[in-house]
Amino acid sequence: MSPAEVPRRDESALGSLGRAVDAVHPESQPDDVAAQVVGVVASQQGVAGARLWRVVEGSPQVWRESGTLPVADPAPIVRLLADHAATAANGRSCIWSLGRDPSPRGVLEACATSSLDEPTRSWLDLFVRYAEVALDSSERRSAVVELSTIVEATKRLNSTLDLGELINIILQLATRQTAADRGTVFLLDRETNEIWSLVGLGLQQHEIRLPSSSGIAGWVAEHGEAVNLADAYTDSRFEPDVDRRLGYRTHSLLCLPIDNKDGQVVGVLQLLNKRGGPFTRNDEAFLSALSDHVALAIENAQLHRERLAKQRMERDLALARSIQLGLLPEQPPEIAGFDIAVSHRPSLEVGGDYYDFIPVGPETMLTVVADVEGKGVSSAMVMANLQATLHALVAHLHSLERLASSLNDMILSDTRGQKYLTMFLGLLDQRHGALHYVNAGHVPPVVVRANGATDYLREGGMVIGLFPGVQYDRGQVRLQQGDIVVACTDGITEAMDTSSNEYGNERLAEAVRRERDKPAVEIVDSVLAEVDRFSRGGPHDDDRVILILKVL
Repeated sequence: MSPAEVPRRDESALGSLGRAVDAVHPESQPDDVAAQVVGVVASQQGVAGARLWRVVEGSPQVWRESGTLPVADPAPIVRLLADHAATAANGRSCIWSLGRDPSPRGVLEACATSSLDEPTRSWLDLFVRYAEVALDSSERRSAVVELSTIVEATKRLNSTLDLGELINIILQLATRQTAADRGTVFLLDRETNEIWSLVGLGLQQHEIRLPSSSGIAGWVAEHGEAVNLADAYTDSRFEPDVDRRLGYRTHSLLCLPIDNKDGQVVGVLQLLNKRGGPFTRNDEAFLSALSDHVALAIENAQLHRERLAKQRMERDLALARSIQLGLLPEQPPEIAGFDIAVSHRPSLEVGGDYYDFIPVGPETMLTVVADVEGKGVSSAMVMANLQATLHALVAHLHSLERLASSLNDMILSDTRGQKYLTMFLGLLDQRHGALHYVNAGHVPPVVVRANGATDYLREGGMVIGLFPGVQYDRGQVRLQQGDIVVACTDGITEAMDTSSNEYGNERLAEAVRRERDKPAVEIVDSVLAEVDRFSRGGPHDDDRVILILKVL
């Protein structure tokens, strides 16, 4: 080679290097820069192909390839990394470490058509240095952009406590960042062992409920591991029923767990059909970095939703309690020759205990104490139905037995046997001092006589609302001056102490016997105070009604 040819060759190499540098854009994403690097190397004269490896959790994996290459063999890459060397050659293959720190950004492998000459090798050495800088710049820039995106995403996630709006924000962020066609956020319901979607981007807000063991989303919820598929239909865990139902075709799929700060899965993010190819590890890394913020926002929104639901329920229960109290007499009637007092104390806001005083004639009054099975709103609704039905029937039926039978058939028709009740119907004949009654499976009222003796009012029949056509018998008791009739619900007699002993009928009769010289209202207060003391710390709490009728 003449001296004049050396500058021209150097100028040609420099020009080629300049063009190669111009073909690599550090402002691009790291995946794109990697593709540009292998493309440039593979296009050089004497190079058949180029492969870029990267190290994932200590193991080399193919990142990008270009040109004609032999089957990927990670063994030389492992040796290079173990020796902390910058370059190595093996026949027609030459490899360079892009960065010599414990975690290099990659390893470039070039396969030549024949042994690389010294000028080409020198050119590649220079280009590799630039490629290392370009990848480093791209990754740093990508990290800054990702951090900025996460900060902005966190702001948006904290902008609302509405669960539906929050999930929509999560899906918008995830689909925009990953270029997914659509996505779904599944929340995990541990009580029902289900995953459910409140809203899906592109699904017109169809709700999807699945067992927590169903499909890929269910598998991720159970195992807490991400799933990334290039073709979902090749995975046996994928269930195509949703696709068929919605007329959709899933290709690529990325499904990640949403973990809270304690490491528990609270939901699953599923993305479908990334535009331009399968989902990448960068997609997974970004969404994993965002997962803690998403989980916190979801938990806050769920707590807010539960709080609002509780407040609505409390308002509804307060209204229901007001309505229920309106169905009960504000105070017992004043009847010459009798002192009457009553107390109603539900264990919840509303309950199924019922009492009433219904005038039937000038000197006749129907006294009612009833207890609907269970407690809470459902029992309160049956109690309201009982009150309306009873008032309607009393106007037309003057036989206690027929009244009880008619109530039984009508309540059974309304509740279809799902709710039953016990009831005591007492018809007070003021003129003759007699109490006619029907006890339909109720706690037997006790008559505490003036001399301290007791009689229990058991005559009647079975509970109301279970079987049709039930017949009832009528009982009768004569009342004398000083006698006290005590009717109550089982919230009194079945109140338990810490050893699960019931208060019982005998204690009730004895408490009334001790206080029989006091006015009816004081007897009621005394009995309730004793029951409270007896049952303090006990396992049983129920609605309580107690009615005292004292003959003056």
